[in-house]
Amino acid sequence: MSRRQVFTGSPWEPVVGYCRAVRVGDRIEVAGTTAIKDGEVVGPGDPYEQARFILQTIENALNELGAKLSDVVRTRMFVTDIARWEEIGRAHGEFFREIQPAATMVEVKALIDPRLMVEIEAEAIVGS
Repeated sequence: MSRRQVFTGSPWEPVVGYCRAVRVGDRIEVAGTTAIKDGEVVGPGDPYEQARFILQTIENALNELGAKLSDVVRTRMFVTDIARWEEIGRAHGEFFREIQPAATMVEVKALIDPRLMVEIEAEAIVGS
């Protein structure tokens, strides 16, 4: 089976040795994605804006690998303040309201940059 990868230019990709998303066969795994653009945090202090940016980044990676949001079967959301879950959930709902993948949201102590409030990963099966 062929293996295709998407890179977003994150400064951590070459250091840690990962890509944004990888497709093998009909399966796509999207790595934990945060709200970083050109090395800067998008929407500091705003988990809704961060989640929207992240979900758009995930959608772009899926499209690059020949998939779409409707192929997503699972998302995992890691948040630094579970009290703000509704803001993050609202953004998730805007992208997935009709698709309704299995979803998990958990609070974590911290992300790689203290200004980041959300990290999301996704799994997709093309044609699902």
